[in-house]
Amino acid sequence: MHKFKRSAAAILAMTLGLAAGTAHAVPLRWAAQNDIQTLDPHSQNHATTNGINAYAYEGLTRYNEKFQPEPALATKWTAISPTQIRFELRRGVKFHDGTPFTADDVVFSFGRIKQPQANNQIFVAGIKEIKKVDDFTVDLMLDGASPVLLRNLTDFRIMSKAWAEKNKSVNPQDYKAKEDTYAARNAMGTGPYKITSWQPDQKISMVANKDWWDQNKGNVTEISYMPIKSDATRVAALLSGDVDLLTDLPTQDVAKLKADPKLKVLDGLENRTIFFAMDEGSDELRGASVKGKNPFKDKRVREAMSSAIDREAIKRSLMRGLSMPAGIMVAPGVNGNTPDIDVAPKVDLDRARKLLAEAGYPDGFEVPLNCPNDRYVNDEEICQAVVAMWAKIGIKAKLSALPMSQHSVLLQKMESPLYLYGWGVTTFDAQYTLQDVIHSRTTGVDGKGNYSRVSDAKVDAMVQAMKTETDVAKRNALIREALLRVRDEFLFIPIHHQVRPWAMRSNVETLHRADDKPQARFTTLK
Repeated sequence: MHKFKRSAAAILAMTLGLAAGTAHAVPLRWAAQNDIQTLDPHSQNHATTNGINAYAYEGLTRYNEKFQPEPALATKWTAISPTQIRFELRRGVKFHDGTPFTADDVVFSFGRIKQPQANNQIFVAGIKEIKKVDDFTVDLMLDGASPVLLRNLTDFRIMSKAWAEKNKSVNPQDYKAKEDTYAARNAMGTGPYKITSWQPDQKISMVANKDWWDQNKGNVTEISYMPIKSDATRVAALLSGDVDLLTDLPTQDVAKLKADPKLKVLDGLENRTIFFAMDEGSDELRGASVKGKNPFKDKRVREAMSSAIDREAIKRSLMRGLSMPAGIMVAPGVNGNTPDIDVAPKVDLDRARKLLAEAGYPDGFEVPLNCPNDRYVNDEEICQAVVAMWAKIGIKAKLSALPMSQHSVLLQKMESPLYLYGWGVTTFDAQYTLQDVIHSRTTGVDGKGNYSRVSDAKVDAMVQAMKTETDVAKRNALIREALLRVRDEFLFIPIHHQVRPWAMRSNVETLHRADDKPQARFTTLK
């Protein structure tokens, strides 16, 4: 612990020294809880990773201040037919190494993100092919009409074909196999900032791209992103003035930070839901006391586990009010969430014990539980609290808490029978969660993030229908029915939707973002 604190202090001192020596530099020093997993923009669908990569890499579209899609590397799109959309690309754009951006880079990036080891395939879901028309025009050939196409494309990041070939990074990094590539450690896009270095678990350094095609609405010329796992160390860095922006606030410190006249706190509901997932497909649970069968295949067991959890107690004691107990798998602000269906289950231990007994487990059972300890607000503490709650009905969850970098590998190898996870909705549309996390796992895009072998034919059919339904009312009805099916079958156990306060020095002006991804292009230091 002391070694880590000295390391963090040294990094902060070095950052201050660099800022002092740069003429007219406006540095933003930003600290949060966890590090990125990779700089490869197609490898991992991890919010912190995607958020940092968005500084260097851009999509054909992007979100404006109100999370509406707007032109980015594409300036215009026209429907040639419902399944052929023509995108006109922005001319005069250069990658950070000075090479021009063209249609070849879009076609290359599509082929790259579609490879099986890429974990960001959801962002090109429904796209069958991307055809080059000329150097600045591409046609997206779709499987069917796609109501969320422009939203998906915000996170389809475009790489330089020439740079990838030069640096032997034509293929995306295979993260779960612990592959290391040049593109995993270096970034070279067209975006507003150049990532100049990454020291894992210490610091990511960025400088403004002076040749960016657009104009920053803020004045930040340098960024230092510092992952500091220790809550106390992060808060101390902000209070001492060594950090300008802190986006992972310990819940117990929020009131103190709000009361400090040198600081200000912005908060809002994040579009992220924290939940437990159960291996519902294996014939026998890995490491469990029950042999020869899988208790999680029984809806009564899943319901019992949900009924044993006191979500209000978690909100009150662990989250200090900074959570919204969840009944469904998408948060308010996401298309598909409505208050009438997002009603958290009430704790009912008697019913939970009765359901377990009816399922054939009157004395409960033992099962391993995997949990991250550096990703979500109080993630390990939530797991510890729920372990105690489950123990009251006889379920003995053996907790193993790991850093998110290791937790992710475990899940992607499909080696966890029970785990805590969080899912933010990049598109602000429930199809994103239903298609990636809940749909049956396939060899393609559908179910790519389904690490618990959930498979429900009715949900699958509704997801397939909503993908191409252009009638808004009909599509929203499909989404609602699918979310209710997931809820009522207890296919997952949602705990809460996160509330995310950000604390900053009083001279920092920025927009709070529901995706929990601060953007320097909307940030000014006075």
